[in-house]
Amino acid sequence: MPLPKRGRFSKTPPKYDSHHDGMNVAKPQLPTDSAEERRRKREQQRAAEDQALRKEIDDAVRQDDMAAFGKRYGPLIIGGVVLALAAFAGFLYWDHRREQAMEQQSETLIAAIDQIEAGNLSAASQQLDTLSAGDGSGAAAVAALLKAGIALENGNPSSAAQQYAAIADNGATPDELRDLARLRQVAVQYDSMPPAQVVTALRDLATPGSAYFGSAGEMTAMALLDQGRNQEAGALFAEIATTDDVPETIKSRARQMAGLLGVDTIENVNDIVGGNAAPRPAAPTAATE
Repeated sequence: MPLPKRGRFSKTPPKYDSHHDGMNVAKPQLPTDSAEERRRKREQQRAAEDQALRKEIDDAVRQDDMAAFGKRYGPLIIGGVVLALAAFAGFLYWDHRREQAMEQQSETLIAAIDQIEAGNLSAASQQLDTLSAGDGSGAAAVAALLKAGIALENGNPSSAAQQYAAIADNGATPDELRDLARLRQVAVQYDSMPPAQVVTALRDLATPGSAYFGSAGEMTAMALLDQGRNQEAGALFAEIATTDDVPETIKSRARQMAGLLGVDTIENVNDIVGGNAAPRPAAPTAATE
C-alpha cells in the first residue's frame, strides 16, 4: 500500500489503518458506573453529610445548654464548694484545738493529783480552779470532784456536799460522774438527811446493775432500818450480799446485817469459812398427819 502524501511543511501526522497494516490494537475501556451505583453513592454521601450536620447541631445545643446551666447555677455551685471547703477547714482547726485543749487539761489534772498525793491541797485546788469552771463535761467534772474532795479533806463537809450536789445536778456532766457525785453527796450528808430523803436520792443507784449498787444499796438499807422497815432492809442486804460484782467488803457487811435481820444469805458455808465448817443441817420438814 502506498504511503499517503504529505506536504513538506505539513504538521499533520500520517494516518495509518491498522486493518490494512495487519495490526489489531484494542482501545482501552474506562469503567462506567451504573445509574443504581451512582444513586447509592449519592445517598451515602447525603447520609454522611446529614449525620455530620446533626452532630454539629447536637454539639452546639449541648454547648449552649452547658453555658446556660453554668450561667444560672455556676455561682451557686462555686459558692457551695467554697463553703464546704471552709467548713472542712474549720472542722480541722476545731479538732486540732480540741486535741490541744484535752492535752492541756490532762496535764493540769495530773499535776493537781500529784499535788494532792504530796499533801499540797491548796496548790492543787488553785490548779483545778480554772479547769473546774468549765461546762461540766469530761475533765471539768473530774476537776470539780477533786475540788469537792479537797474541801472535805480540809474539814468543810458543807462546802463539799454543795459542790457534789452541783456536779450531780449538771446535765452536761457524764452520767457516771453525776451518779458518783450524788453518791458522795449523800455519804457526806447522811447523818443530817432524813432517811426518806436518803432513799429517794439513791433510788436509781440502789438497784442491781448500777455501778454503785453496793455502796448506794448499803446506805439505802440503813435508811430503811432507820424508818423501821426491817423486812425491806433485810431483803436489800441479802441482795447486796449475793450480787457478784459488789466488792467483797460490802458483801461481807451486808451478809452480817441480813443475818441479824433474819435473812440467811449463805448458800454454801464452805465458801464463807474457807471450807473448814461442817455441812449445814437440812431444814426441818413440816410434820404430816
